[in-house]
Amino acid sequence: MKVKTIIAAAMMAGLSFTAQAADIAAGKAKAATCAACHGANGIAAIPTYPNLAGQNAGYLEAALKAYKAGQRTSPQAAIMKGMAMPLSDTDIKNLSAYFSSLK
Repeated sequence: MKVKTIIAAAMMAGLSFTAQAADIAAGKAKAATCAACHGANGIAAIPTYPNLAGQNAGYLEAALKAYKAGQRTSPQAAIMKGMAMPLSDTDIKNLSAYFSSLK
């Protein structure tokens, strides 16, 4: 019984290091660069650019990681790759949380 308790405690401790909540305020601060194309509140002024406000955070995170890895090939992919390259995984998570929180 003690062994199971120790194993369960160790697993929970490990989860606390890997499960990190996104910081919406930090995402908002990073989003200033995004505003040029996607609008100050995530609503793009140019019809060919996507609105980011209200998008699913998981989708936004996956899309930014795909741009960063060069896995997207749309006409704007080169621009987005350049924007995504300096972002850390934490930055991407925070940006995704921020834009998904907008209505």
